[in-house]
Amino acid sequence: MPTALVTGASAGLGRALAAALVRRKWTVIGDGRDAAALASAAGEAGFTAVPGDVTDPAHRAALADACPELDLLVNNAGALGVSPLPPLARYPMADLENVYRVNVFAPLALTQLLLPALIAARGVVIDISSDAAVEAYEGWGGYGSAKAALDQVTAVLGVEHPDLSVYAIDPGDLRTAMHQRAFPGEDISDRPLPETAVPAFLRVLAERPPSGRYRAADLLSALAPAATLDGGAARPESS
Repeated sequence: MPTALVTGASAGLGRALAAALVRRKWTVIGDGRDAAALASAAGEAGFTAVPGDVTDPAHRAALADACPELDLLVNNAGALGVSPLPPLARYPMADLENVYRVNVFAPLALTQLLLPALIAARGVVIDISSDAAVEAYEGWGGYGSAKAALDQVTAVLGVEHPDLSVYAIDPGDLRTAMHQRAFPGEDISDRPLPETAVPAFLRVLAERPPSGRYRAADLLSALAPAATLDGGAARPESS
């Protein structure tokens, strides 16, 4: 039975991915900062909960201890930053540092700890990206630049470890709490639910394409109309 670690598994895309993997007979470990929400998600989906903050070295060590064998690491936990989204000219540096700490440094630090197990299994690393990493949207300079940095970390890791499958995947515009924080006061009920992006991740796991950056919409283009996958949106997403 393969083993996966999914960070940020208490809600949104992380919860949907963890649940889908459990249904496919994976052993899944999930983490999250909200212990109560994580316990609820774990009880419903059937994964093992290890609550904590991925920016905490002690918590990352606990995750590594929980995964002596590992086939898949999904670095999904993320931070949007200040809401409403400020322009870069007024972005508080302390908040920007935290965005990078959560979205770039913590995933890399966790990956470093888990590389021996992943290499032994010839496993998969998936880092969650965003179109804000490649498009210049007003107000998205903090989150977008952090995701761009994560994309590059992912790309280099794939080159340095050709025996692993290493992916940055942009899940698309989803109806999540983070996305709502990006657009406070707006109705985002027309955004697709996180579950709609899950088949793209399962396809990657099944087909193991070359390491690189992928869009969920492209991965699913043969399975569903583009309009359904995009949710009719033409603005940045956050997972």
